[in-house]
This record gives sequence, C-alpha cells and structure tokens, in this order.
Amino acid sequence: MAGIGEPLTRVLLSDQVYARVRGLIVSGDLKAGDRLVEAEIARDLGVSQAPVREAVKRLVHEGLADYVPRRGSFVADVSSQDADAARAVRVIIEEFAARAVAEHPSAKSLQALGAQVRAMREAAAAGDVGAFRDADIGFHRVLCEASGNPFLSRIWSLMEPSLRALRVVSDPLFTGDWREMADHHGTLLAVLESADPDRAAAEFAAHARGDDGILDRR
Repeated sequence: MAGIGEPLTRVLLSDQVYARVRGLIVSGDLKAGDRLVEAEIARDLGVSQAPVREAVKRLVHEGLADYVPRRGSFVADVSSQDADAARAVRVIIEEFAARAVAEHPSAKSLQALGAQVRAMREAAAAGDVGAFRDADIGFHRVLCEASGNPFLSRIWSLMEPSLRALRVVSDPLFTGDWREMADHHGTLLAVLESADPDRAAAEFAAHARGDDGILDRR
C-alpha cells in the first residue's frame, strides 16, 4: 500500500499496525471506501498477516472500518444523513453534560479538560491531525465523565466509535484554522469555569451543532 511507511520492528506488532493504519485513516490519507487488504499491508510493513488481522478488527470495532462478508474490510463510508443524526444525539448529550459540570465544577475535572485543550493546541502547532482529533474527542469524553452521571459516560462510550468514523468531532478535511478551533475549546472550558449552567448548556449545544462558526463542516 503506497505511503504506508517503513517495515515495523517486531514489538507489539498488532498495536503498531493498528496505530499506523489508524493514523492514515484519521489524517485522510486513506479515504472512505478504500479497501484494507491485509496481505498488502502485511507485505508493506514486513509482518505476517496475523497482527494485521488483529489491527483491522480493532479498527472495525472502533468504527473506523467496516467489514463486509466475503469482500473484506473497508475504511468506513457513511452518509451525510448518518452524520446529521449522530450530531443531533451529540447535541443532547453535551448540553446535558455541560450543564451538570457547570453546576458543580471540580478542579480535577477542569484540569483534565484543560489538558485536552493543551494537547489540541500542541497538535495544531505540529500539524498532527490524528493527535488533534484524539484530543478533541478526549475533551468531550472528559466532559461526559465529569458530569457525574455514569449513564452519560456509557452513552458517550457507545457513540464514540461512530463519532470517529463519521468525523463529527474534528474533521481531517477541515479547511479553517486548527489553532482557532483549539482556542475555541479553551473558551468552552472558560464557560464551564464560570459556573453558569444555562450559558454552558447553550454554548456546548451550539458547538455540537456546528453553530459556533468554528467548524467548517463537509
């Protein structure tokens, strides 16, 4: 597979294969609908097909790839309708979570959210799209965890693979300013710190819908 890189060392091979292929997907180098040919990936990376098979299974479980019986695995390809449906659910979840966090903001939770914002800024400065997406998704995961509602965290954990595949958090094809997007998350954090539940709920709902003017949606 062109562009996949140099052969890997034989240490935790399935993890390395997973990280390599996943990076190509989240960066957009592998496009929706591209087939993940295990034999080809194994040959390019200088490994057997067993670790590649395990890596592809992880990608399917994460929602970044789809398995089609008798055809193989492909980079996930989803419709704009599915993306809109996922965003609609996400708006409800984040509005609820933001209100809960702002009602009872804790130093530990705010620090954890701040760490994700810093990671986003560092990734934006480095031009690392994959790391940016991970930190962006991490920010919203921590928000749900900080709500104190265990069911909210469970719902997010069920949705996260689909959100990654749908790219409804940060999009590798985003054409705006990554630093601006990271700074906007800093603003969202400041809203939580202000302990104004109504404002926090409104700001996070707008962000999830893409109404904040930051996210250049496809």
